[in-house]
Amino acid sequence: MFTKRFILKKLGQIILHTIFWCGVLLFYTYFFGFDSSDFNYVLAFSLFLMPITIAVTYVFIYKLIPEYLITKRYNLFGLYSMYTVIISAYLIVISVLYGLVYLSNFEYEGMAPISRNLIFVAVAVYMVVLLVSAFKILKLNLKHSDETKKLETKILETQLKLKEQELNYLKMQIHPHFLFNTLNTMYGFALKKADETPEMILKLSNLLDYLLYQADKPFVALSDEIHHINDYIALEKMRFNDTLQIHFKTDAVLENTKIAPMLLLPFIENSFKHGSLKNGVLNIDINLFCDHKSIHFEIENTSNTNNISAKGIGLENIKKRLDLLYKNQYLLDINNENGIFKVNLKLDTA
Repeated sequence: MFTKRFILKKLGQIILHTIFWCGVLLFYTYFFGFDSSDFNYVLAFSLFLMPITIAVTYVFIYKLIPEYLITKRYNLFGLYSMYTVIISAYLIVISVLYGLVYLSNFEYEGMAPISRNLIFVAVAVYMVVLLVSAFKILKLNLKHSDETKKLETKILETQLKLKEQELNYLKMQIHPHFLFNTLNTMYGFALKKADETPEMILKLSNLLDYLLYQADKPFVALSDEIHHINDYIALEKMRFNDTLQIHFKTDAVLENTKIAPMLLLPFIENSFKHGSLKNGVLNIDINLFCDHKSIHFEIENTSNTNNISAKGIGLENIKKRLDLLYKNQYLLDINNENGIFKVNLKLDTA
């Protein structure tokens, strides 16, 4: 069933086409009327040419161009175009004979000067066909370009949604993993009824706020990540007591430096979870410094040579997040040898 919008669109097209062909008729009468005073002859000759011109034009713009040229079926386009030109040339010859036989009663001098020349008549017809065909090709190319852009936009939107879903999935894995370890530490202190428990709860509260509300942001200030790293280290110090020797050094941290939330913290958590005591002490050294283009993060801890901690959820997810968020903008080196587990990360922020 035809809608009102469809009917109005078709009526608009009919009106535009009618106006255009009226313009072509005026062009024909002016062109063939050059150096001729017989208006009736010129008008009749122009009217005879109009069906030929319209038919050839519509064959090209509604059949040959969209079905063969645009679809790159060039051989068929060339073949059918040749057929169309041959048939139209025959009809143009008929139009010249029409002007000679019916309009001037076989009097060659009675014909309009330009209408006597078969080449000029053909040029007039094919010029209109070429102009309309060129406009049609331009219109189809613009339409194709617009459709391509829309398709590219949809693909990019889909890729962004998939990327966002994958990041959310990784966060869902990291968050419970981190929370379980922290709560387990606090549980041990609560059993001991230690005096440090209130302070521990406060620091855990700050970490949970960061975990639940700040970690959903695409980027946070590096200083915020450092602050929560300090809170986490403080919690672990309470748990390890004298069996922990840790150094956390920061240098040249700029206020406007941004980083993906919870990106560095799992590295530190991993060093506590998978680190090994040597001579009764777990040694962890952390260095974080910045320059105007990069963030440099280094961490090493004592470890058993056979304890490959990179296989855990934490580091595997960090690698995936780095690929998603810092594609071709990071260098990550992880080594576990000679009893030392080392992580070196460089992030380009420029």
